[in-house]
Amino acid sequence: MSDVDQLQAELLAEVVGAGTLDAIEAVRVRALGKSGSVTALLKTLGGMSPEERQAKGPAFNGLREAVSAAIGARKAALEAAALDARLATEAVDVTMPVWAGATGSIHPISQVMDELAEVFADMGFAVATGPEIEDDWHNFTALNIPESHPARAMHDTFYFPDTTDGEGARMLLRTHTSPVQIRTMTSQQPPIRIIAPGRVYRSDSDATHTPMFHQIEGLVIDRGIHLGHLKWTLETFLKAYFERDDIVLRLRPSYFPFTEPSVEVDVGYSLVNGQRVVGGSDGWMEVLGSGMVHPKVIAACGLDPNEWQGFAFGTGVDRLAMLKYGMDDLRAFFDADLLWLKHYGFRALDVPTLSGGVGA
Repeated sequence: MSDVDQLQAELLAEVVGAGTLDAIEAVRVRALGKSGSVTALLKTLGGMSPEERQAKGPAFNGLREAVSAAIGARKAALEAAALDARLATEAVDVTMPVWAGATGSIHPISQVMDELAEVFADMGFAVATGPEIEDDWHNFTALNIPESHPARAMHDTFYFPDTTDGEGARMLLRTHTSPVQIRTMTSQQPPIRIIAPGRVYRSDSDATHTPMFHQIEGLVIDRGIHLGHLKWTLETFLKAYFERDDIVLRLRPSYFPFTEPSVEVDVGYSLVNGQRVVGGSDGWMEVLGSGMVHPKVIAACGLDPNEWQGFAFGTGVDRLAMLKYGMDDLRAFFDADLLWLKHYGFRALDVPTLSGGVGA
């Protein structure tokens, strides 16, 4: 047996005998490290003649490859055994009783939804719901949004590919809860006074926008309704929700296809420790859009716009939660972070009431 064969046999025996990851690493250093036995043999090739290198080089390289492969295989086996042992010790018995200290929390969105329902119920509004998968007519056409309107563009709306409702209407994820207003006006006679909370979907994502978010809209249809009724409703709602009497509103002319006239609603805010707090008069902040229901929308629902008038408004529930409870990133609402929920969540018994305070 040559010296190379003898060294290979000794090293392979050491590899087999290594019982821990530290032991196999020690074998690697002794064999393949800078001062290792295999490395020393390879260094001697530089001082040999071409003929000697041609004769001994393949044997030396074969030794290195054999030892390296054996070390790699043994290391993989030891790591697998260590992982199996760790998994065995970290097994969880799912049949064990729940830890008494693991209490749940109400998500801020759910809490704010309840707060809004409580506020509007006091003003005589009912809660209406509708499907999240809508057809083109309810989501756009009936709301006086023409084919060329930017809101129909693919970058705003999630359309279902090649899907219709059986009558040719294209299907989509609703972009607002306004279709609930249409379904209500086509299914019941005025007077109507509803709010429509729910999830809506738009192709947008950043610190203040998410592809899915929560919206609440309101609708009133009756005889003799005018813009003054809208302003009083919004002012009463915001004062009750934010639980402050110093709420000041500013209505700015705007444009929405489904209302005429249309107004953006700003609320006064004050600066507290560098943060905007709703209430006061340090500046103005936009909180919702609104307006008088467009006569074409009323007519599309089978009602006579000369007899019936109304107003509508809409705002993001997530944004209302951020403004009231001091949250600065909308994306955290959907991260399922238990620490975040423990900090911002509500106890199950924190039921909103106007007498006790909707945010109590």
